[in-house]
Amino acid sequence: MLTSQDTLDFRRARTKSLLRRLWAMLARRNIALLSWDEVRARLHLCGFVHRGVQAVPLKQIVGSVGRYRDFDDAFLPLRDHSLERWRRINCAFRSERCLPPVQLYKVGEVYFVLDGNHRVSVAREHGAAFIDAEVFEAIAHVPVTRNDLDAERLSQLGAYNAFLERTRLDVLRPGQAIRLTHADGYARLLEHIAVHRYFMGVEQKRAVSEKEAVVDWFDNVYQPIVEAIRKEGILAAFPERTEADLYLWLVDHWHYLKEAYGDKVKPEEAAQSFAAQFGKRAMRSSTWQTIRSVLEAMKAQGQRWFMRQAREQGAAQGGATSPSEGPAGWVMAASK
Repeated sequence: MLTSQDTLDFRRARTKSLLRRLWAMLARRNIALLSWDEVRARLHLCGFVHRGVQAVPLKQIVGSVGRYRDFDDAFLPLRDHSLERWRRINCAFRSERCLPPVQLYKVGEVYFVLDGNHRVSVAREHGAAFIDAEVFEAIAHVPVTRNDLDAERLSQLGAYNAFLERTRLDVLRPGQAIRLTHADGYARLLEHIAVHRYFMGVEQKRAVSEKEAVVDWFDNVYQPIVEAIRKEGILAAFPERTEADLYLWLVDHWHYLKEAYGDKVKPEEAAQSFAAQFGKRAMRSSTWQTIRSVLEAMKAQGQRWFMRQAREQGAAQGGATSPSEGPAGWVMAASK
């Protein structure tokens, strides 16, 4: 039986949501509940596997299929029209009556409510940690965590997903993790693979399949450079970047310097420019030597075809690529 307590509980939840919205405006934070349709479209999700009924952590429920405008990301109610439904669920929760499991879509480590938004809201308001749910899992090419699902990271994840759909690296090389902090960097990687495929065909005097080119590029170009970056701990000087960012930047930055100043640009000069432009702190000479060793490794792995690619593109476009425009939208300029 409904009581005044149920109304008070709803009003308390509404007050919390109003205060959170005010805080979000001041802090310029987005506290909107995620839309399943947007995530599905970005990640090209299709098909589900029924996982049955299980206890799901409430904090891992991050969105809704159809009611994402009625609750914030803490599942606090945003509108008063939820009052009656919310009160009834709240009364049942307080009375410890058995409620049917909610229905959730799962992708990666997170969940979206198909049915049971008010039950999730009430359970969270009362401090519950888990909720019984019937789970349907969508299979994704990319790993999805709670931290991936803001607007910017979702764009990156969508680009990564498209990259894997094209290259099938998740199948050809399970365990790979080519994560970039700029979504448009994946188009540059596809260019690298395409040029690698072309020159493989020239050298081997035969048609090279895309699958062969992808595997050979990953094994003999990308992975050796990333292993050198990892071994020497270069990323410590570049917080908020990834190994794939550094791979792409190193390859292209050295090329741009050579295009601007000639083939005599030495690896250590590219390293100094690299450090001066993007290092978050003064770099030790040992770190410069490490970057130099990576550049030398790139040369040993046959990176000259990057330069040949750019020259051909520059000739086709009527001019050379500007040395101040780098991959993934990063501004690059040679040190003076």
